[in-house]
Amino acid sequence: MRPKLKRLIFIAPLAILGMLLFIAIGGELVLHLWNWLLPQLFGWRQITFRQALGILVLCRILFGGLGLHGSGRSNVRRRMEERWERMTPEERERLRQSWRGRWGFCPPTSESKEP
Repeated sequence: MRPKLKRLIFIAPLAILGMLLFIAIGGELVLHLWNWLLPQLFGWRQITFRQALGILVLCRILFGGLGLHGSGRSNVRRRMEERWERMTPEERERLRQSWRGRWGFCPPTSESKEP
């Protein structure tokens, strides 16, 4: 066998075991935190391990970006910051005016003269 294939055969089961361990620990953590806090604070009922896994997956989908780090919103933000840096002060002020007209506010910047 080739060395890369041998290493892959060794690493693959460890990676699967690590993912399963992460899921189990994450589910247990959500389960215990939910059952410890929410029934007492809000009167909600306790949940099962399967429901805790569902909450964990839902939070990952809503807030975690599905593992697409470095793409999506972060790239959009980086490109917008690069464009902002290349703008002249006059272009920035025109953009601020268009934001005010569209949404009634201007994002806070260090260059803004408004309080």
